[in-house]
Amino acid sequence: MKKYIVIMTVLCFIFLTGCGQKPAQKEATEKIKIGVMLSDVGLGDQSFSDSAFRGLQKARNELGIQFDYRELADSKTYGKGIEELVEEGNDIVIGLGFMVQEDLEKAAKKYPKQRFILIDAVSELENITSLTFKEDEGSYLAGALAAMKTESEVLGFVGGADVPLIRKFLDGFQKGANSVNPDVRIESVFAENFGDDKLGARLGAELIEKQADILYAAAGFTGVGVLKEAQKQNVYGIGVDSDQFFYAEKAVITSMLKNVDVAIFEIVKDFKKTGKVPKGHIEFGIAENGVALAPVRITELTPAEQGKLDSMKAQFGGAAK
Repeated sequence: MKKYIVIMTVLCFIFLTGCGQKPAQKEATEKIKIGVMLSDVGLGDQSFSDSAFRGLQKARNELGIQFDYRELADSKTYGKGIEELVEEGNDIVIGLGFMVQEDLEKAAKKYPKQRFILIDAVSELENITSLTFKEDEGSYLAGALAAMKTESEVLGFVGGADVPLIRKFLDGFQKGANSVNPDVRIESVFAENFGDDKLGARLGAELIEKQADILYAAAGFTGVGVLKEAQKQNVYGIGVDSDQFFYAEKAVITSMLKNVDVAIFEIVKDFKKTGKVPKGHIEFGIAENGVALAPVRITELTPAEQGKLDSMKAQFGGAAK
């Protein structure tokens, strides 16, 4: 009988010890979860949201994280989508675009222990990390290239909204163009809409009527319409955020890459390694691979032109080709 009791005691001890280890094993294998509230147009904008989505897909494939997302078309409000992502238990909740800032900050105050990331705007709240990009640096290179290739000395710019962020694109584009040719003129217009390609086509046509022979659009899906109109009327176009050559292969000479995917991947990679999200405001420029030019296509650069672009890139801390 005593032998039986001893055996049962040992078995119970082994069983209980094993049970006690299970929570630790589960914690060791638990995956990092990231949630993102996409910008207004959402997936398929062929620009900003799609770039962010690629960054999360890369983090899933290479780092083994899980991610979920919300689109405004489904959640109806940014606030609802953000709250749903918080309640799902995501380790980090990302708000994509300056338009998300107000609702993200409301959620950050309601959930002070939650870590948030705001992309394209700057928040002063302690639990929000702000990621912004030096769009003016990449646009400077785009403007310089456009000035090298324009014949009419008139360039066109379509912005998605007349806000400081989009003005950074225009300002850099103007300065880059005039650094090459002070006589180049920029005709600009603001669509006040990031999701209407037909509107973009109309605005592009208006700029072409004003003799613009290269069109640069910082307008999301509206900008895709600008590029297609450029192709239709046999002028050049410059894409934005992602490499947009494949949407107008006879027109797009380059794109100003805003590497949201790179920024998100790097933040998630660091979080997996350290368990922490950097605080405050982080800027990504040419030196940080945050902005860049896509390969130049359709037109060819002379050695002198390529050298000038490389020199400009180096001034911003980037490496020449």
